[in-house]
Parts: sequence; structure tokens; C-alpha cells
Amino acid sequence: MSRETVDQDEQGVTAILNDLLGSWFMSIVLPAIILQSVLIGGGYATGREIVEYGAQYGASGWIAVIGIWIGFSVMAVLTFELARVFGVYNYKSFIKELIWKAWPLFDLLFLAMAILIIAIMASAAGEIMEETLGVPYLAGIVAIIAVVGVLAYYGAWLIEEFKTIGSAGLYVAFILFAGIVIVSTWGDITSTFAASDTSYADDTSTGAVVQSGILYVGYNLAVFPAVFFALHRQTTRKETLTAGLLAGTLMSLPFALSYVAMMGFYPQESVMGAPVPWLPMLESVGGTTIIVLYGIVVGWTLIETSVGLIHAILDRIDADVEEVDAGPMEDVEGLSRIHRGALGVGILVGAMALSQFGIIALVAQGYTLMAYFFIALFAIPLLTVGVYRIFNPDWKVEFWTNA
Repeated sequence: MSRETVDQDEQGVTAILNDLLGSWFMSIVLPAIILQSVLIGGGYATGREIVEYGAQYGASGWIAVIGIWIGFSVMAVLTFELARVFGVYNYKSFIKELIWKAWPLFDLLFLAMAILIIAIMASAAGEIMEETLGVPYLAGIVAIIAVVGVLAYYGAWLIEEFKTIGSAGLYVAFILFAGIVIVSTWGDITSTFAASDTSYADDTSTGAVVQSGILYVGYNLAVFPAVFFALHRQTTRKETLTAGLLAGTLMSLPFALSYVAMMGFYPQESVMGAPVPWLPMLESVGGTTIIVLYGIVVGWTLIETSVGLIHAILDRIDADVEEVDAGPMEDVEGLSRIHRGALGVGILVGAMALSQFGIIALVAQGYTLMAYFFIALFAIPLLTVGVYRIFNPDWKVEFWTNA
């Protein structure tokens, strides 16, 4: 399918959605939905992320939850507003407004983060298949990676056809899982908060909890490149503010509900120390049916997230190749199918190698390391250069051209 055909199809879909839902949905609600749907895979699919960046602090974890909501909301509002002010609706143009010629570093960071997320999802799938079906851990990882590879090469169009419906279903499913656990363990949850229990974590100071929330927001800044294509409909600061606050809320709600659900098991090692905490939680309250549903949900999450990340990387490389107009690249019109396939395989092989470290180490160490890099290359520039440029759009002329 040609890019022209895709563009025409997207315009047709946009027109239909505008007619059905109105421009307010497209400018305010859609960006929030996109961000939360991309966040699912690396943000809260396994539950390990919730433990690492909030639930381990027990009754004090609510501080991280509030910090996460504030962080996502601020980042979304500023991202939407900077994109509106300068009319930049792809992440390369956007990041150039913040870090100028250092923008290739963000490309490398996004590639590393994508591989890490796929590795964590594959590791989670391996754990689930081993615990529920008895399939050896490594065999499960290889099988899942193979499925993702095939779909990424041949069946991306099929995934995209169901992406919106699937994302909404995933969001609802995780709220359902949290709701079932909360209702079943409400007495234990209230006891944890009543006793101010923080016994699982070594350092439960306010600073440590706040830092944890900041790191969670930091590594999940990787999802923002996915939303730029949908921001061109925002024409006023009121729209960017409203959309940003809605995005921060939708992105934080599953974390908050999952955190509360985990307080019903705090500080049990069987949950707090589990590679996939959702498994023992759901096993204790839901039985076989809910575990099967969880397996389906996580499987879909893995496929959607991994295929989406791979194609985002390949499309980004493809665009750079097309921009080169010199030397042996002068007549090249982008990546060939063979090149795309080879790069996709390379990404999956790298993810499979990383998955051998195990999900606990990958989340605790890999995500934390990525968080610092994203904070340095995205959050800090956005909070400083970005804020200044929003209120002083002509500053680029005075500073960037003389740098």
C-alpha cells in the first residue's frame, strides 16, 4: 500500500470521525487516548512497573501516584502547546526546537527504549506461558518474538485495523482486573493504609517516593512521539491545556487503580517480588477464567506495542533515508522490503537477548536508566527551553541561528 493511499485513507477516517464525534473529540480526546494506548505496554501491563515505582512503598505510594499525574499532565500540556505554537507535528521537528543539533541522540534513545520495552513484554509473556501453560520460559519468549516478527513483516495492516478498538479494550480490561482485586481485598487494602504500612521498601522517605514517580514519568516520555500526528487540530491554548490534563489523567488512572489493588496484598513477597505481579493477584481472587483473559490481554498488548514500536522505528529510518539526496543515496526512495525486514529482525534479536536478564532486572535497572536519559533529553529541555519559547517564540532567531 502506497503512502498516498494511506494518507487518503487517514483523511477519510478523519472526516468520518469528525462527522460522528465532532472536532472537540479529535483535538482534545484523541491525543489523550493515543498516549494512554501506547503507554499500556511499558507502563502497567505486567504490574512489575507498578511495584517498582509506587506499590513497594505501601501506604506512602499515593505520593508517587499524585506525582505521576502531575508529571504526565505537565509534560502533555507543554508538549501540546509547543507543537501548536511552532506548528511541529512530528517528533524530529519538535525535538529540534528543544535540543537543536543534538536531536539524533533522541533517535538513538528511542531505539534503545523500544528494544527494552519489547524485551520486557517478551519476558512477561514467557513468564505467563510458563506459569499458566507449562511452556519453558525461553521457548515462550522465542515463540512470542517469532509471532511479533511475522506480524511486523506481513501483518501490520491487520494490527492497525483493530488498534483503536484493541487499545480501548486493553484499557477497560486493566480497570476490570484492578476492580475485581480491589473489591475482593478491600478489607486488606484499608488495613494497609490504616496501619501506614511501608515495610517492604528500604527507603520510604517522601523524597524517595517522589523520585520514583518522576522516574516512572521519565521513562514513559518515550510514548510522546506517537501523538504528534494528531496535534494539528489544536488551535488554542485552552485546547492544549484541556487535552493535556485529560491525557495526564488517562495515563495515570490505571497506575492508581493498580497501586490500590496491590495494597490488598502488601507486603507479601509472592506479589511484591513476582516477575508478573498480576498473575498471583488474579489467581488469588479470580480463578482460571480471569487468568486466561489476562493472558489474552497481555498477549494482545505485546503484539500491539511491539509491532507499533518496530514500525515507528522503521518509518523513522525510512524518512531519514528519503531525505538524503547525495552520493549513493541520491536516487534511493526509502527502505526496501528486504531492508525493513532485516532491521526488524535485528530489533527483535536484540530484544530477545535482553529478555534473558529477566523482567525484574529489566524494569528496575533498564527503565530507570532510560528514565534519566529521557529526563535529560526531553523533560528538562521542555521545562526550560520549551517554556521560554512558548512565551517567546522569536527566541530561536536570536539564539539558535547564532549558536
